[in-house]
This record gives sequence, C-alpha cells and structure tokens, in this order.
Amino acid sequence: MRIQKHPIIDFIWEKPVSFTYNDEEFSGYETDCIAAALHANKVKTFSKSLLYQRDRGFFCGIGKCSSCLMTVNGIPNVRTCIAPLTNKVVVESQDTRAQWPMEKLADTAEEKKTVKVDVLIIGAGPAGLEASLQAAKQGASVLLIDENQRVGGQLIKQTHKFFGSKQEKAGTRGIDIAILLHQSIQSLMAMDRFTLMLDATVFGFYENKSEKEFTFAVMKRKGYQNQLVEVHCQSVVIAVGAMENMLLFPGNDLPGVYGAGAVQTLMNVYGVKPGNSVVMVGAGNVGLIVSYQLLQAGINVACVVEAAPIIGGYHVHAAKLRRCGVPILTSHSIKEVHGDHFVESAEIVTLNKQWKPVKGSEQTIDCDTVCLAVGLTPSTRLLGQIGVSMVTIPEAGGYVALHDHTMQTSVPNVFVAGDASGIEEASTAMIEGKIAGLHAAHSVGHKTKDADTLDDRFRDEIQRLRAGPFGEKPRIAKEKMSDLWRQ
Repeated sequence: MRIQKHPIIDFIWEKPVSFTYNDEEFSGYETDCIAAALHANKVKTFSKSLLYQRDRGFFCGIGKCSSCLMTVNGIPNVRTCIAPLTNKVVVESQDTRAQWPMEKLADTAEEKKTVKVDVLIIGAGPAGLEASLQAAKQGASVLLIDENQRVGGQLIKQTHKFFGSKQEKAGTRGIDIAILLHQSIQSLMAMDRFTLMLDATVFGFYENKSEKEFTFAVMKRKGYQNQLVEVHCQSVVIAVGAMENMLLFPGNDLPGVYGAGAVQTLMNVYGVKPGNSVVMVGAGNVGLIVSYQLLQAGINVACVVEAAPIIGGYHVHAAKLRRCGVPILTSHSIKEVHGDHFVESAEIVTLNKQWKPVKGSEQTIDCDTVCLAVGLTPSTRLLGQIGVSMVTIPEAGGYVALHDHTMQTSVPNVFVAGDASGIEEASTAMIEGKIAGLHAAHSVGHKTKDADTLDDRFRDEIQRLRAGPFGEKPRIAKEKMSDLWRQ
C-alpha cells in the first residue's frame, strides 16, 4: 500500500516503529499518523457504527468526523487520522461508546496554563498563516493554534501548481507554498511576541466580564496526554477551514468511501495508496486535480462522474485526464456502492435534464475506492459559539459568518478568513488572511505606517483573483455579503 515511486514527491521511509492494534503487532514509520499506518498495513475498518455496528473506515483525514476514533494507550476517542504514530503505542478499536478509564484521569490531567496575547489566530492553514504574519508585522503579540502536527492546512497535500499572478504564487505547487509560509513563520519564532501551538484544539469560547477581552479554552496534547490552556486575547481570527460534503446513497459509509481531502492526505502526505481502482464523484477542480494525483501515485481511475451536464473545473485539468484515458461522464452520478465490509464495486447512473436517474442506464464498475469531491461546507461551530451573526449564502458554501470588507464579523474584534468565511481557492484564502490579520492588529491598537498601503494592495489582489469566470461564485457571494452587512 506504500507508494514506491512518485513524479513529484520523494517519500522517505525512515525511523521504523512497531505498534500493536487489537493485540496484533504492526510496523510503520515515525512520519505516519496512526490511521495512515493502519491503512498501509491493509486495515480498512477502523470503527463500528453505534446503532447497527456497520463498518467505518478512513473518511475525512482532518479530524472532523468520528470514523477513526480509537483508544490509544488506554485513552478513548483519539482521532487517529491526526494522532502521530509512536513506538510501542497500543491502539484498540472502539465497538461501543467509549468509557473514560478513571485510573487514567490522574495521568492525563496537568495543571491549567493561562496565556494572554493581543491576537489569537485559530487555524494554521493558508489563511491563518498569512493572518499571523501580518498581525505580527504590525506589532501585535500573536498566538497561532492548530490541531495538526504541522502548519500548512490543505497546502501540504496539494501537489498541483497554482494559477493566478506572481503575487498569488502562480506556477508554484501547494506543497512548496506551505514550505515558504512555514519558513516565514519560523522567522517570527525569534520574536518574543509570536507563539505557535500545534497539536492543540480550541474547543470552547467563554464570555468574559471584560468587554475588551475574549477567553478561549484549548486542549493541548502532549503525546497522548492533555493540558488545558486558557487563552485571553483582545482580538481573534477564525481560520478553521471547511469540512467535506457527503452524498446520500446506499453504502456511502463503507470503508473505501473517502472525501477527496482524505485521499490527498493518504497519498501526498503519508505516501499510502487509498486503494487500487477509484471512481471519482465530482468534476470540479478538486475532483479533476485529485484524479490526476491518483494517476501520478500509480492508482487506476476507472472514471469521473459529474451530475451536472458540464465539467465544473478548469478544462486544462480535464484535458490531462482524458489524455490518460480517464472517461469523464457528465450528467452521471453514483447510485449505490456494493460490498460486505469494504467497497467492491460502484453503481453509476445517467441523469436526465431534471437531474433524475434514467431507468435502465445503470452501470456497475469494479473498484475498491469511491472518492467524493462534491464540495465543502465552512466550519462555523466556533463562530456560532461566539455568537456572530450567521447567514446562508449558497455561493459561499452555505451557512457562513456575516462579515465586512475587513473580514470583521458582527462581533467587534472577531475576524474570519479563508474557507471558514466562504469556500474559495487557497490563493484567495491567503489574501483574506492578510486582510484579517492586518485589521485584527489594528483593532487592538497596532498599526505601522505602511498599513493603509498594504490594505489597498491586498484588496486589489483579491479583486483580480475574483474577476475571472471561475471567480463568479465567490464574487456573487461577497456581493451578497456586502448587501446583507449594510442592512
């Protein structure tokens, strides 16, 4: 299941470790997460559904779903898709509701820590990283938090080259942009006013008696133990990204049905094949790009199916697939997935002009993987907890936080950026992060002489990015947002 040869990524298999899963010994590498190591060892079933005990497998790969929850070293409900693999770790599946072992409570509890900063930034993806850089450059003290082991968000799995202009890193691969941003963040580490906290989850917002201060609760993981951190800040940027959308069809919960981001995570981060033959659902940019990345990893793509009558992504991506012999079937969708304990085949069907299945048009395709690239939904739980005004804008991906041109929400000093503010490309997420970071620092009294010039430049850049035909949906979304804000 390991990818031995790749045209872009050099996977280095060093520092092997051993671990046990359900009393059976396995091997992996220090660079693995637990779930990826299990997948590389051909373990596809990670958990069971609570009601019907149906098999569940790797799905999102970013800690947003419950499919990979396991007990690790006696601690239940560990998200193994983001938990690092360590030597001699003991992993057990959870077939029922997890019970917290009281004897472990004393071992995992550490004294609460309190941190105070000017600006808290939640999420170290492209938006959060750029927000951190701008806020720190304005002179604000900054704490950047992310629940993963490394910064970069979705960039660390994107091997394709970006479009746009030179300012938006055009011609540079996402994985290389992640490296450049990480290097910029490392340069900030020398500053006393910047702190990076990885492997930590912001799980709660609490009202503070002081109107000029916010309080957030953070769980910082130390190995498989936890420490509670109470963060007090004057301003916050929420850049927590988005979650994969799901489609309703029989068998959609079988191991072997993945979100597109999870497929990228396995392939491009951990060098593990998600399967051997894939049916891709969705011909937007993500579906087309991930299909080509599957081919680069030596994995067969049986077909790409798209419910719409036309391809939604850039035709340059579609052309590459067609040159490789991959059929792209528009006005088609998935009807059902077959298999007892994992995906064994997929049934697709033709759709008519009313988007209804055409009777008798079903085709069964042998495959072990179904990849869903059917869009994203902004992550808004923390924003909702804070109490910002939320609106439904279909072009933005659904339910989003109402915000103005500075990325400030209806709650003063609470800013949003990236996919959490509306689904777009990583290029626009980075610019929104710059704008949010700049104004988050301004809101607490930190502003350099060139701040207004920077603000104007960032606005020009984002307008250019949204000017083309593929920027139509986000452009409409932001226009609707502006109208609602004025009301």
